[in-house]
Amino acid sequence: MSKPATPAVATTAPESRPAPFRRLLKRIVGNSGTLVGGGLLLLIVLAALLGPVFYPQDPFAQDVANRIAEPFWNGGPAIHPLGTDTLGRDYLARLLYGGRISLLIGVLAVSMAAAIGVTLGLVAGYFGGRVDLVVRFLITTRLAMPVVLVALSVVATVGNSLTIVILVLGFLIWDRFAVVARTTAMQVRGIDYVKAARAVGSSHARIIFKEILPNISNGLIVVATVELANAILLEAALSFLGLGVQPPLPSWGLMIAEAKDYLFFSPWLITLPGIALVLLVLAINLLGDGVRDITAPSGTR
Repeated sequence: MSKPATPAVATTAPESRPAPFRRLLKRIVGNSGTLVGGGLLLLIVLAALLGPVFYPQDPFAQDVANRIAEPFWNGGPAIHPLGTDTLGRDYLARLLYGGRISLLIGVLAVSMAAAIGVTLGLVAGYFGGRVDLVVRFLITTRLAMPVVLVALSVVATVGNSLTIVILVLGFLIWDRFAVVARTTAMQVRGIDYVKAARAVGSSHARIIFKEILPNISNGLIVVATVELANAILLEAALSFLGLGVQPPLPSWGLMIAEAKDYLFFSPWLITLPGIALVLLVLAINLLGDGVRDITAPSGTR
């Protein structure tokens, strides 16, 4: 006697979910701010780093007999596409080298500020109590000091050089890192993975820097982009006032200051570094906004 046939059970393959990298790539491609800001910033960085290689003009070489040569659109010499400055130095070479100076100051100052602010914020958010009280007092004290006035006072007293500018900016822009790190650390210190790390006997330093820090890094990256643009603008302001990068180093703020007396006679001397500065800050801000949108949870975007 034959057995009754059992009905076939329809099996469906589980719905495949896109890999995390694909989801991240899809968010990046779908975010215009990230594409525009990141692409523009990449172009500026490549021009600053590789420009002097492909355009080997000396940004420090002076040719007083050929000073304030017109750019190419005004019929200037082909050897100086963007003309020369008040001392006959090639303007394109100084713009490219000035990009290096601005990026160097911004990256080093923000790295220093991040090290100070993130450490203080993590310690305050993790331990709380008196430690948090001390860190909050430091943050409040820092916020009560006007950045530009303090920077001007310190640089005018100590002296102005590339190293001094980086140190001053690094000590003056750490507060946002501390606030964000403290707030987010307080939110995650009671989550299960932190409790599990305590249960297995992990040290406080390991919990802070191995468990908490990687899980709050998204917000800190956004803060870093904002402070990078802020540091570049502060350096340009100090250089414009004569208290930042000193000649003969080409800083965009210093180039604007040197050209202010020729605004009505040779406006391109002040327009070109101004446009370069605006594009750099715009690219960083667009990239920061894009990173914020990409790293935000799906329901909050």
